[in-house]
Amino acid sequence: MDILCRKIPWRLSKFQKARQRKRLRAVDTVVATLDKALAKQSITTKAVERWKEEMPIEQEMVPKDKYTIFDRKEKKYRKSIRKLPKWTRVSQRVNPPGY
Repeated sequence: MDILCRKIPWRLSKFQKARQRKRLRAVDTVVATLDKALAKQSITTKAVERWKEEMPIEQEMVPKDKYTIFDRKEKKYRKSIRKLPKWTRVSQRVNPPGY
């Protein structure tokens, strides 16, 4: 049986970091546009309000939170965001306090 051995570097390249920041900013603009459009019609949505309360925008995030995620099984409790399945589509903005 042939097993494909994939080596995933623990560090993101500068291009991957740039694309990650771009994705985070894109989500921020979608949420801001949606909030503005709903506010124009005097409508509020729980999901949008909760997102705005809980999730920091890209500029407020420290680099450690942009590029790594909390994992209780890891040695230092952090691992590269690339180790997360579907890391380009899943939001990982909030981590436990102190990690």
